[in-house]
Amino acid sequence: MVVRQYNEELKYLEKINPYCWRIKKGFQPNMNVEGVFYVNNTLEKLMLDELRNSCRPGMTGGFLPGVKQIANVAALPGIVGRSVGLPDVHSGYGFAIGNMAAFDMSDPKSIVSPGGVGFDINCGVRLLRTNLHEKDVQPIKEQLAQSLFDHIPVGVGSKGIIPMNARDMEEALEMGMDWSLREGYVWAEDKEHCEEYGRMLNADPSKVSLRAKKRGLPQLGTLGAGNHYAEIQVVDEIYDKYAAGKMGLERVGQVCVMIHSGSRGFGHQVATDALVQMEKAMKRDNIETNDRQLACARINSVEGQDYLKSMAAAANFAWVNRSSMTFLTRQAFAKQFKMAPDDLDMHVIYDVSHNVAKIEEHVVDGKVKTLLVHRKGSTRAFPPHHPLIPVDYQLTGQPVLIGGTMGTCSYVLTGTHQGMTETFGSTCHGAGRALSRAKSRRNIDYKDVLVKLESMGISIRVASPKLVMEESPESYKNVTDVVNTCHAAGISKKTVKLRPIAVIKG
Repeated sequence: MVVRQYNEELKYLEKINPYCWRIKKGFQPNMNVEGVFYVNNTLEKLMLDELRNSCRPGMTGGFLPGVKQIANVAALPGIVGRSVGLPDVHSGYGFAIGNMAAFDMSDPKSIVSPGGVGFDINCGVRLLRTNLHEKDVQPIKEQLAQSLFDHIPVGVGSKGIIPMNARDMEEALEMGMDWSLREGYVWAEDKEHCEEYGRMLNADPSKVSLRAKKRGLPQLGTLGAGNHYAEIQVVDEIYDKYAAGKMGLERVGQVCVMIHSGSRGFGHQVATDALVQMEKAMKRDNIETNDRQLACARINSVEGQDYLKSMAAAANFAWVNRSSMTFLTRQAFAKQFKMAPDDLDMHVIYDVSHNVAKIEEHVVDGKVKTLLVHRKGSTRAFPPHHPLIPVDYQLTGQPVLIGGTMGTCSYVLTGTHQGMTETFGSTCHGAGRALSRAKSRRNIDYKDVLVKLESMGISIRVASPKLVMEESPESYKNVTDVVNTCHAAGISKKTVKLRPIAVIKG
């Protein structure tokens, strides 16, 4: 383990432009490529303070600082380009959250790492629009918030109300949103407006443990707890009228619904099971990493392939989960407004994942290569004319959904060609934590948070009020700083700002 003073550490870091820092080889042992991280002045201070604090005597335990984790990922076998930290980056298990990395599929030494995906596989965000205006919702906002809270099961241990047996579960894991469509929970066009069209084709439920399936079966169609939410939002600002218009967001005050959730306990168990197998594979194949949390296996090994197949099944579970909540959301609105969801124009704008590994084609050193792109706490952001985005968005670029923290704004961005070149078509996913959950619980009073939200005119329904302080705005970086950094750096483009008026949380 390399031990250096903070000033010595800084010699390996170089600010190459106002929004990007370079991490030179040698910062951590055995780096195969350099690292980079994107920050503005405010986020830069947070990033460097985290590093400075880790250099103090006696500072052991917990995760490594994010900049060290980005560098450790740069040392993994088969990595190409650079290990990238997005503006919301913060330390996590193995990979930092907000770290993306790509591995050459043609290199027999290339690896896949569950730590590069995260435990909540295909945690992601879905945005629905409506033809309602804020003034239509305000008189019944409390009733609408309660209706959503009543329709969508939330909180730790919540159980779904979508009827499902073991056979349904197997089919949903394999089929993703095709299962939801067959069962009548989504509209055909919902699939078109979803990353991977809501189905990863390499999913193999037989590679998933019975324990994972048992955990997942009662949780389908549930929001969960932590930073997951369903929010009623309104368009606050439009930065790109053409792109917003293509998404059906045409006026300030227009009402939307954002759903942020993932694969629940199912995905967590898939990741946990895989880590056990990865450690065995590392011993057998003599794979060494700088951090044992970066447990991995060769992509083409049995363990690597089994993980990718089970991860794809977990991704499909998450899409079915968000689709089920979309169905319940449409029901809640239809009940309150006594209109069919179609008449309310409750169409899916897009659904993006921010915890996944996918096989994609990218240009590396002037050549098109097939890569396994790990995005952990980072979002795919493909540019205009990319073949994998819907026809509706070919001229604008892929919509990118950036959820804010409880009570703060969210954003819709679009992908750019510069992002495709610099970050393998990736951008931020949210605000990124500034305080650990433990510090948030110690330093913030949940009652103060609830009073503050109420004073901002935000209705809140929460299953576990004492968990609110973990998700308070003070616990996170400023999402506007994060988004503005991505926009200024050119890796994605601001389109719309959304303001919350009601929050549903676990």
